[in-house]
Amino acid sequence: MNVSQSFFYEIDKIAHQEIPSAVMARARRSLLDYLAVTCAGTAFQKDKLKNYFGFVCPEAGGFKAIGTGKKLALKEVVFLNGLNAHALDFDDGTNSGIIHLGSPIFSLLLPLSQRYNTGIEEMLKAAIVGYEASYTLAVSIQPQHKALGFHATGTCGTIGATLAAAYMLGFTEEERYQAFATACVSASGMLKVLDDGSELKPYNVAKTALLSLTSLQLAKAGFKGHVDPMGGYRGFLKMMTGDEHTPIKSTLLNGTYAIMKSYTKPYASCRYTHPPVEAAIHLRNQFGLKPEAIEKIKVETYSLAVSGHDHTDIASPYSAKMSTPYSTAVALIYGKAGLKEFEQACLTDVTVKALTNKVEVVSDEEMSRIFPEKQSAMLTVMTHDNTYSERVDFPKGEPENPMSEEEFRGRYEDLMTYGQVDRAAFEAIYKMVSKPNAKVSELIKDL
Repeated sequence: MNVSQSFFYEIDKIAHQEIPSAVMARARRSLLDYLAVTCAGTAFQKDKLKNYFGFVCPEAGGFKAIGTGKKLALKEVVFLNGLNAHALDFDDGTNSGIIHLGSPIFSLLLPLSQRYNTGIEEMLKAAIVGYEASYTLAVSIQPQHKALGFHATGTCGTIGATLAAAYMLGFTEEERYQAFATACVSASGMLKVLDDGSELKPYNVAKTALLSLTSLQLAKAGFKGHVDPMGGYRGFLKMMTGDEHTPIKSTLLNGTYAIMKSYTKPYASCRYTHPPVEAAIHLRNQFGLKPEAIEKIKVETYSLAVSGHDHTDIASPYSAKMSTPYSTAVALIYGKAGLKEFEQACLTDVTVKALTNKVEVVSDEEMSRIFPEKQSAMLTVMTHDNTYSERVDFPKGEPENPMSEEEFRGRYEDLMTYGQVDRAAFEAIYKMVSKPNAKVSELIKDL
């Protein structure tokens, strides 16, 4: 059995075993998170979407593009769901895999569930399989994969979303394998989307979901892929790490499902910024720090969180979300780093700009060594007459420091409100994810 077949059959075991109730509960929260983040993301980039619709004139259809209020053709909805789900960089992910998990998977599963009248529980079980596939591959090839410039959400996410949908739609084993083989050669995603004010990071999720749909369509049409798409000197593993002999880790790594390893973001910025952001909020609240008293700020963190995240020239909200100096500055000034702190009005604030320019981000050898098991940061704030420091290893939202139900519900409501969703509608959705035998089409009818 080759490396691709071994991985494929390990995922198949996950798909055919009973899923614990706690894992299903986490999947329901992941779905709620996705819906809220996508609705808010749609509102966030409403001007760009207006331009998009005006140029593309997308074909009308029977599928809801989450948050837009539009019914469009299947491929258009899959693409737009992905584009809006990652617009805020607020979607779930894992540290060890360095990957956003839910956004490509749910962007594909939701419209397909409408097409085939799938139940919520059935879709969630498929999503859990997709999370496992995406995460297992990502954690196996990181951090070499990121160091080579790849975005695992675009590479491993394509394979995970494809397998999730193939199981949900009842593909035969042969069809599943061919869809998987096609996804392996489709997988792509450059981290260049983070650099120099680029606003294309959400595009990686959009095209990932669309490539996954295409992989399914080709497999169903009868196209065959390579018998070992992951192995060999031109396979997925060689292309993504430089080493065709890279071992794939076991599924259910450390005894837990991948979806249980995922974080929920409390701050509307790149996950790499969260430890210093949280430390900044703590120090501000504990010592009453004022921006005018601060002379210098130093962030020590792991090496991969420096390049692409240490810029102080903030060109747009997308750039702000990737910037540790900016995110840390707003956290110190406002005591939070939510949606409003990354809007254009905040970017041009003179106090924010001045404090952002006082932040230095440097690599720490010990933190680099323990990455990605921990994604840590030490924040040091120097004022006129004192120095304050705090280290954060597990910021709020991590599996090791999870949100309470009350905290998650508050975040969900804030995002839905930002996305201009009617309160009665989003409260009904919150309840419906746990309703027995409910259909996905019923869940999203008001989005």
